[in-house]
Amino acid sequence: MATTSAEYIQHHLQNLTFGKLPAGYERADGSIVEATTWTLARTGTEAADMGFMAFHLDTLGWSIFMGLIFIGLFRFVARRATVDTPGGLQNFVEMIVDFVQGIVKDTFHGRNPLIAPLALTIFVWVFLMNSLKWIPVDYIPGIGMALGLDYFKIVPTTDPNGTFGISIAVFALIIYYSIKIKGVGGFTKELTLTPFNHWALIPFNLFLEVLGLLTKPLSLALRLFGNMYAGEVVFILIALLPFYVQWALNVPWAIFHILVIPLQAFIFMVLTVVYLSAAHEDHH
Repeated sequence: MATTSAEYIQHHLQNLTFGKLPAGYERADGSIVEATTWTLARTGTEAADMGFMAFHLDTLGWSIFMGLIFIGLFRFVARRATVDTPGGLQNFVEMIVDFVQGIVKDTFHGRNPLIAPLALTIFVWVFLMNSLKWIPVDYIPGIGMALGLDYFKIVPTTDPNGTFGISIAVFALIIYYSIKIKGVGGFTKELTLTPFNHWALIPFNLFLEVLGLLTKPLSLALRLFGNMYAGEVVFILIALLPFYVQWALNVPWAIFHILVIPLQAFIFMVLTVVYLSAAHEDHH
């Protein structure tokens, strides 16, 4: 249990980490790991020492849970959709679908039946993950502590592993469609002869184009993570204040996030569509 403000903040920003500790490792309670073992981290130091191959179970779990909610909700509406007397939930889902379709139609300039469903999935899934921020910061960690879990974060988009996971998947699609539409030769030519169409400037062109290519997943992941993480920190700082002050600040900040949460999902979706549209453009 946190005894100082710094410990409280560190506790709420630490993920539930499952990873490997080497034989001979001294744990926080003074015990020694006799053999290399996979276990839950008890401190932030242990989580860091587990290295790259550690898993953030809370990020994975809540990401999957929000994805299942999205699939279940839209499947429920699709199976019960009717033209004659649509209900409020059906109208709401159709409004979201029409909104995303309109964005894709205006932004995407190729022909690919995957783009609209992908954009819809990203928008709703990221929105649902972001919306977990509305749950007071102490509720879920408190339940986790009662269940014997030292750490438990619930907003996957405040974890760079979560945002990079989505952005890397988008990046893989960018590379795939760039090669599929333009061919290996066309894609290579685009990287080496743009913007300057001269063989002597190929190294410079390659540097610029590869750098621009790599900034796409970085911009997607870091923009979403930065905004969500900063908002989470503010919620945690507000929770440190006296109870009578919390309501004066927490409610306006939560209302402000009514705009921030869908806006960040919208930006992630639009950038994804824009990047994939560029991947489908063949100028040769």
